[in-house]
Amino acid sequence: MGNKGVIREMKLLAVRQVLVIALVNIAIMVAAGQSHNTTNRVLSGDGSLDQQPVIEDTQDALKLSTDLVNVVVTVTDRSGKAIDGLQKESFRVSDDKVEQPISFFSEEDTPASVGIVFDTSGSMDEAAMQRAREALSGFIETSHPQDEFSVIGFGSSPQLLLDRVRDGKAVLDKFTYVNTTGNTALYDAVYMGVEKVSHGVYPKHAIVLISDGEENNSRCSFSKLRRTLEESGVVVYTVRVGKPPLPKSTGGLVMDQIAAITGGKAFWPKNSESMDQAFEQIALELRRQYSIGYIPTNFAADGKLHKIKVALAVPREVSRDMVVRNREGYYAVAKPTAR
Repeated sequence: MGNKGVIREMKLLAVRQVLVIALVNIAIMVAAGQSHNTTNRVLSGDGSLDQQPVIEDTQDALKLSTDLVNVVVTVTDRSGKAIDGLQKESFRVSDDKVEQPISFFSEEDTPASVGIVFDTSGSMDEAAMQRAREALSGFIETSHPQDEFSVIGFGSSPQLLLDRVRDGKAVLDKFTYVNTTGNTALYDAVYMGVEKVSHGVYPKHAIVLISDGEENNSRCSFSKLRRTLEESGVVVYTVRVGKPPLPKSTGGLVMDQIAAITGGKAFWPKNSESMDQAFEQIALELRRQYSIGYIPTNFAADGKLHKIKVALAVPREVSRDMVVRNREGYYAVAKPTAR
């Protein structure tokens, strides 16, 4: 297939899910008999207020402004194995403790825009980084064949090494000769990763952060990064590697928090086998995620964080063996009207 055909195929795959969401919105608004003034007040895909449902198709990104709040949900068993095959009726969604009707549901195995963010600072262990490279090879093989990857390395500052490519070998090549030196701008690197994958061609966005979790050189504060993560809907998986932590180190806590905020997961592999398992689990989770959309019945553009809770509507004897993960919430912020 020529380059033009590949690009056209990528856009069609991304557009399909977006168009389905848009059609659901139109059907809901018609059924509810909403007025013109009501349709002008809608939520964007990140949960903020926008003017009207708009699909913008550009060379760099495909974005959707819609009144649906979209939540990426992962369901696993107690061992961490991703569970697929659940139906819309298997889920319940609450927005600030108010149950919401589910307006959109998808469990399709669709490609993702993935950011690989890895630590090259002086606190890292070069041997561990090479083990991570070997495990990353399995991750790429297990991932969706049409996933696109951005690669960001960071020491004292983040550097974009690859920008949205579908070449797994090119990704691995960036790990071949890693020179670990300098301070650690972890927050800045994750912030850059969110920006990159959010402008990816696919609606599904994820980051894999490979680091020891130490931070000492970022301009971005943790509070700013936290809000960015909550607004973006990007799912972050953290893999802690490197030298043994120093006394009173907060690196592990940082990695755990970043993953938890987004509905991702933190991994602490202790050997090559557990590292292989971690990367394989991440790849499988990305392919078995559920996309759930709802229109907040209790929406208020108050600028506050609205907490999202997703629970399983299945018998207790079944649900007690399952773990549900999703992002913490979204900020309900009204965007100014364009003039």
